[in-house]
Amino acid sequence: MSFDQNLRKFSSAQLLNFCIGFFGLQFAWQMRIILSGPLTESLGASPLLYGLIWLAGPVTGIVVQPIIGALSDNTFTRFGRRIPYLFFGAVFGAIGLILLPKSGFLSNLFGPNHPEFLALLIAAVFIWVIDACVNAAQGPYRALIPDNIQKNQHGIANSYLSFAIGLGSVIAAGTAPFLKWAFNYQMSVDAQFTMAGIAFILAMVWTCITFKENTPNKEELMEKKLEAKKTASKSFIENVKEFLNASPEVGKICLMQFFSWIGLMSLLIFFTQYVVHILYSVPNTADLAPNVARVFENTQIEAQNFASICLAFFNLICFIIAIPIAKMAQIQGNKRVHAISLLTMAAAYLLIAFMPNKVTVFAAMGLAGIGWASTLSLPFAMLSKYIKEGTEGSAMGIFNIFISAPQVLVCTLLAWFIDVATYNMAGGFTNNHWDYAFMFGAIMLVIASFIALSTKEE
Repeated sequence: MSFDQNLRKFSSAQLLNFCIGFFGLQFAWQMRIILSGPLTESLGASPLLYGLIWLAGPVTGIVVQPIIGALSDNTFTRFGRRIPYLFFGAVFGAIGLILLPKSGFLSNLFGPNHPEFLALLIAAVFIWVIDACVNAAQGPYRALIPDNIQKNQHGIANSYLSFAIGLGSVIAAGTAPFLKWAFNYQMSVDAQFTMAGIAFILAMVWTCITFKENTPNKEELMEKKLEAKKTASKSFIENVKEFLNASPEVGKICLMQFFSWIGLMSLLIFFTQYVVHILYSVPNTADLAPNVARVFENTQIEAQNFASICLAFFNLICFIIAIPIAKMAQIQGNKRVHAISLLTMAAAYLLIAFMPNKVTVFAAMGLAGIGWASTLSLPFAMLSKYIKEGTEGSAMGIFNIFISAPQVLVCTLLAWFIDVATYNMAGGFTNNHWDYAFMFGAIMLVIASFIALSTKEE
């Protein structure tokens, strides 16, 4: 029996309201992306150690999202199937965001003779908590679309989520630079993380209160519960095999996501460090004595603000183009529009790698935003045709593996390569080739674009 006939058609206003919680989720994650590098570096993290800490995202994505997705498929409460996971993910994620910048203070509570690495360990734990909570909320949120929205609106609904991601990221990245520019007030790292925690919880609570999940009648409820029991009785491997065997095109879409996200994370993980160390020529502060590191403190703050402005522009383009790109895909086809978007992003990466000046980097980040908007919506629209009813949460969790697994490669192998790729600066200081991340990322995006073109589409 098909439940799509019972789903209501969403107006533009309802779709905007639907994506408010995702706005808060992305606001929180964007702040974690921008500031976790400088924060952990100030606590003594090398490029490789920073990459290993970043493993929090992909590992929790691989482990948490499939589990939470499957659990939410089997959850039937008076509050809904997915809503409880959104709420508790936001609550604990907000706590982690607020406490993360206080890692140094918390380590001092263990006494004056505490180990030097303790603050970094505490920071790593909070980063893992934040990423686990973001993943716990993200999968069920995506599953709300096939649960509650008609199939012919899946593409546009995912584009509204891209719209929310772009807007949330723009405001998160742009707030501190705007306050500095408009009022000459430099917002502290602590205040920015607190702002992110508050935005996460408030936006998600709004969605939990205002969004009403589709409630099946008694007959449908019994059928869904029976299907959920069948799904729950299968092993994880069986669910993955069933997911991949739905169509040969599912495997291609997953492979496309795999290479796309290697390319994307090459930017998201390393961009702030690239700006600080390559564009602004700040040496490895972890290798410097505290009094020498203070010489570069103002330059580093200026560099972090510029990185935030670039990331705000990157997400502003995503915000502007998210809905038009979905409209274009309806006319030209998802795969063609997505392939062109990925190639545009690859070209932007090469500009960043080989033309390191502020104007070029800023413009290139705008170009890269086109690929970002496409990746956040069109692959999900391509996949939604193959999701079996009643397994939406599990399917999104499994699909997330092909987003999370490539990040492991970026956090380990690419981070290691950057860590060993050092060079000497003027004055006897050392630095790392953070620009290598963009050369590597461009290659991955080109591969993903060709895989996208190879998929068959109705």
